Amino acid sequence: MRCEVFLRLFPKRCQNRLKTLFFVFPCCLLLVAAPGCQRSQTLESNKDKGAVAVSVITIKRADVPVSFEYIAQVESSQQVNIEARVSGFLDKRVYTEGSVVRQGQKLFLMDQKPFKAQLDQAEAALARRRAALQVARLNLDRVKPLAAASALSQKDLDDAVGKFESASAAVAEAKANVEQARLNLSYTVITSPLTGISSDALQADGTYLHPTNSLLTTVALISPVYVNFSISENEWLSYNNELRKGLLIPPKDGDYVAEVVLSDGTLFHNSGKLTFANPSYNAKTGTFLIRATVENPKAILRPNQYVHVRLLGALRRKSILVPQRAVQQTSKGHIVWVVEQDGRAEPRPVTVGAWHGNDWFIDEGLDSGDRVVVDGVLKLRPGSEVQAQPLGQKEKSDGTGSASGK
Repeated sequence: MRCEVFLRLFPKRCQNRLKTLFFVFPCCLLLVAAPGCQRSQTLESNKDKGAVAVSVITIKRADVPVSFEYIAQVESSQQVNIEARVSGFLDKRVYTEGSVVRQGQKLFLMDQKPFKAQLDQAEAALARRRAALQVARLNLDRVKPLAAASALSQKDLDDAVGKFESASAAVAEAKANVEQARLNLSYTVITSPLTGISSDALQADGTYLHPTNSLLTTVALISPVYVNFSISENEWLSYNNELRKGLLIPPKDGDYVAEVVLSDGTLFHNSGKLTFANPSYNAKTGTFLIRATVENPKAILRPNQYVHVRLLGALRRKSILVPQRAVQQTSKGHIVWVVEQDGRAEPRPVTVGAWHGNDWFIDEGLDSGDRVVVDGVLKLRPGSEVQAQPLGQKEKSDGTGSASGK
């Protein structure tokens, strides 16, 4: 009623505009007040929800055994090429290809007839030279007393001595020819110089062997074997930096234990030792070779086989480990949630190191006594009030198992 009296004070052309203004202004006030009311209701509802239940671990520094794992390749510790040492026809192969052969076992036989004939010929030549030597000796024995009695000249004596020495040299040469012929005959029986696994035969029976096709097969020693792997320059520098800073403690005298992991993930039953490190880098790959020697009596490891090698024996000094699920990656780096003294959770940037099983080494950002949230991190916001319990307590109360906190 008062509004109508107030409107009569204005001209009629303004009364409609004022009526519209009086209607819109209260609505605007309601719209402005609504968000504030809604925000206050949200805060009240958040207060009603209470603290977030999380599982935490308390950080403790400790010396942690660590390992280094690399892709490696098996190599025979001694691989020998079996070659024909004389030219001739290959008679037959007398071993099973791919089998384990023993030292001295016959592998191939060559046609021996030409070599037996050469031996006979050399022995006949030796007999002829020995006969000539006997004649020269007898002649010298006759000439010596006559020359001494001046019945023969000095020239006759010199000639007799020369013939005797020449015959002696001819006998020595004939003996060498006999020995060579006997060796050539023995080379027709080709044996294995070591115990190892044989390869396939590269030449068929009946082939004429000569220096250009003399390779017959290979025999590789299978116990012990070499396990070769390479380390990059960056890995080597990082390793030395950690040693220099005292963060990494190597085994005594650098005596690492080398475990071999097969392609299916099983652990090879014998471990080995590092026996060689190449003093120079490979110019093409920028890496240098390290070798472990492993006993392989059952021939499970074979040359050129790919495996993983795991080096054990080092310790990371005063390290911090947290479960991998406690670490979150953001656009600014890695963070963990830490429960402060007032019972509220806050994100903390950390510098992560290498993985260790299901845990992660933390190089910077945490210290002993910090309480890190492991389970329940997805519910947290900066400043969230939390209800913290040690990791594993919830599982025990639920009967689902136990987990150990650090």
